[in-house]
Amino acid sequence: MEQSAISVTQLNQYLKGVLESDLNLRNILVLGEISNLTIHGSGHIYLRLKDETGVISAVMFRSNAAKLRFRPENGMKVLARGSISIFEKTGVYQLYISELKQDGIGDLYLALEQLKKQLAAAGIFAESHKLRIPPVPGRIGVITSPTGAAVRDIIHITGRRFPLAEIIVYPAIVQGEHAPESLIQGIEYFEQTQSVDLIIIGRGGGSLEDLWGFNNPDLALAIYNCTIPTISAVGHETDYTICDLVADLRAPTPSGAAELAVPEKEELLLGISRDQKRLLAALSKKMQHSRDLYERYAKARILHDPKAFTDKPYLMLDHLTGRLKTSFTAGYNKQAHLLSTQLAKLDALSPLKVLKRGFSLTCDEKGKVIRSIRHLKKDDQISLRLNDGGARCKIEEVWKGSINGERTEI
Repeated sequence: MEQSAISVTQLNQYLKGVLESDLNLRNILVLGEISNLTIHGSGHIYLRLKDETGVISAVMFRSNAAKLRFRPENGMKVLARGSISIFEKTGVYQLYISELKQDGIGDLYLALEQLKKQLAAAGIFAESHKLRIPPVPGRIGVITSPTGAAVRDIIHITGRRFPLAEIIVYPAIVQGEHAPESLIQGIEYFEQTQSVDLIIIGRGGGSLEDLWGFNNPDLALAIYNCTIPTISAVGHETDYTICDLVADLRAPTPSGAAELAVPEKEELLLGISRDQKRLLAALSKKMQHSRDLYERYAKARILHDPKAFTDKPYLMLDHLTGRLKTSFTAGYNKQAHLLSTQLAKLDALSPLKVLKRGFSLTCDEKGKVIRSIRHLKKDDQISLRLNDGGARCKIEEVWKGSINGERTEI
């Protein structure tokens, strides 16, 4: 009996039914490492799970992907729960993932979060402590594996952007239990030698376990105490380590660190050209201003007729001298007239003027002026002061009253 042929679609449908009917494949837990990861715009996640010798395609639809508490990445070890089936259009069997967890990662994440809180409380991450990255470093120290892709990327990009920068590589262990000690030795080397203007510390991507050396508290303290500005470039953009938080600047990748470390030579040359043009323009403007001042001063009258400059002060001095003399004379005459008036008043009140009018001044023997008959008695010796001389007299009689009127002897 001749066998009937079936179509490819029928075959795929049959195999799909066989796989889906197997209870062992309906709820299976697969351990593997993510590769060829694609997060589609629709929300679906496409990837491959691999180990040392095998690989399987897998897909996680949007409804399940939305429940993930982490972002899947290439190189990440995961536990995938799901079922095995065939995609009929391609005939490829694959794992349809319903749940995805990071393998053995929970304890590390917990330890990392606790360490972050501890160091943050101690002020290790304080922005006020971070140093300014030099705009044009002459020498850059790179602490990383000497054979990894990270160091090649840094050297290549730095050479392309700014060839004048010198790269000094400190070969370090970047993974495993000896990584923190090796990285700290790199920091201490550059700190002690002060041989570079900037330090880049980092490595390429990997799992949390791979990057764990950069979460060491002793390394964080070494970076914190380092007096040379430091850029951390650990893993991919989504990876965050203690080293990233304590460094003066965090780069998303080693390549990004090189771009942040040095300026683009074309932009630098363009900036220098702009500054040169501004400087020349300012210098030209200054020279023109000086030339205008020279021409203006060269036409000044003092240079052509110095005597005119000196004559004017002399004329002003003569004018001021005349005003001073006039003012002094007027003041003197005013004061002299005032003095003469006051002297005339004093002279009019002088006793001598009174004597000229026929009056006399009577004094006792001691020369004291006698103003009343109460100071006189018979036989007293008195002196008279007249206009043209004086006389000594003796009192013969004293009376009250006027000379020509009634009087009373006393």
